[in-house]
Amino acid sequence: MSTIGELLHPVRTALLSVSDKRGLVELARTLAQHGVRLVASGGTRAELQAAGLAVDDVASYSGHGQAFGGRIKTLSFEVMASILFDRREHAAEANALGLQAIDLVVVNLYPFAQRAAAGVDGAELVESIDIGGPTLIRAAAKNFAGVAVLTDPSQYAELQAELAANACATRLDARKRWMQQAFVHTAAYDTAIAEHYAGQPLRYGENPHQTAVFVPDGPLAMQVHGGKALSYNNLLDIDAALSLVLDLPEPALAIVKHGNPCGAAMGGDLARLLELAWAGDPVSAFGGVLACNRPLDREDLQFLAMDTAERRFVEVVAAPAFSDEAVAYLSQNKNLRIVTCSGSLPQRRRRSLAMGTVSQSRDDQLLAGLKFVSRMQPWEFPVPLLEFGLAVVRAQKSNAIAIVRSLGQTHQLVGMGAGQPNRVASVRLAVEQAHANLRRENPHFHPMSDMAQCILVSDAFFPFADGPELALQGGLRVIVEPGGSVRDAEVIAACDRANAVLVFTGTRHFLH
Repeated sequence: MSTIGELLHPVRTALLSVSDKRGLVELARTLAQHGVRLVASGGTRAELQAAGLAVDDVASYSGHGQAFGGRIKTLSFEVMASILFDRREHAAEANALGLQAIDLVVVNLYPFAQRAAAGVDGAELVESIDIGGPTLIRAAAKNFAGVAVLTDPSQYAELQAELAANACATRLDARKRWMQQAFVHTAAYDTAIAEHYAGQPLRYGENPHQTAVFVPDGPLAMQVHGGKALSYNNLLDIDAALSLVLDLPEPALAIVKHGNPCGAAMGGDLARLLELAWAGDPVSAFGGVLACNRPLDREDLQFLAMDTAERRFVEVVAAPAFSDEAVAYLSQNKNLRIVTCSGSLPQRRRRSLAMGTVSQSRDDQLLAGLKFVSRMQPWEFPVPLLEFGLAVVRAQKSNAIAIVRSLGQTHQLVGMGAGQPNRVASVRLAVEQAHANLRRENPHFHPMSDMAQCILVSDAFFPFADGPELALQGGLRVIVEPGGSVRDAEVIAACDRANAVLVFTGTRHFLH
């Protein structure tokens, strides 16, 4: 039985239409030496003819030449059908229609992004939007079972090796790989056009010397009602804040600074939540991005003191809706961005890398279950507080630690450590911040009594007992982590020595 890699398809006819003509003549000569019929149009055909190669005009398929100043060259029923028909199921029908199969499509696209970057605009830039090229590429890629598609000169050597090794045929696994690359190519091309025409230019990127553009996309719609134009960093912080609060079932508010939640509170009166979120880290909250999962009225925002000299400065306030009074109140700071965000969080998230794009499903599971692994067992466990702590730690950059507490039905973040290269450093930061916050609230603060009212939540397991030991020395008596380390027994033993509760959730929440 043939394997996928052995499923060969011969190349008898090749359609070539390229803007980037590097390696074109060399590839065409190789194809001609194998007896492959060459079909092209426009500048591609002219270059091949100038090199002494026999090239049929694509009009020999369609019966029509170019039209409308070159806007129509390759697209026709005959050309598309010759690429798209299923070589097994549709062979008789294709023969009845007089179609000659096209087995190889070599296409790259008009350099839209390069011309836009060079300042080309208006009607001239519109003519750089390739229509026939993406259509040919997508058709050939869809029919990779019988058609090979190349979109970049860097692929030519691989094709030449395929033809030499397989008697002028290509293997299925090679065609499948080229298909994947083809769809990446057309997706990037469409994105470049969308960014230019639909994108919203930002003042700059993460730093003033970088350019940036925002392209609205996804189920979460955003509208800016006041203040300066949003910056690149504003958008990242809005995304981080919304990712924290939108999933929570109760009223919740978060303040994000440089991608990490520095303050958060959930449950109860919105005005009180804002006060508690700010108190979680007043220094970091200054100049942060504030987001709420409920509509906001003026009374909810009084803590910002917008009409006094002691105004508390934030860059952005985001919520599903604002009353007219709230907008008027916030607009007293003419630079403050007032942003409404409606809809839901996307089910998949994409991230651009230097070598490509990664895509993953959203982290929408807080815990798989609770497992009390310490000798000390609680009479009852504050599950709502735990879920709040997990939501916070899920929104922090790993290694992430959140220390949270309950004030009646309201939950508050009192200490956090995130983005550190080791978990012990994050624990140290979180404990120190919690001590400072509780001491500011109570001059008679004592770690061993006041910290016992809090729980520490970790986004991933502790690889050693040193992190939990530091937390226990700081007065914590409840530690929550996913579990799963080869040294779990050492962590459990450390908690047992301190008569502390250790809880495993079974769910990790890395955020890089």
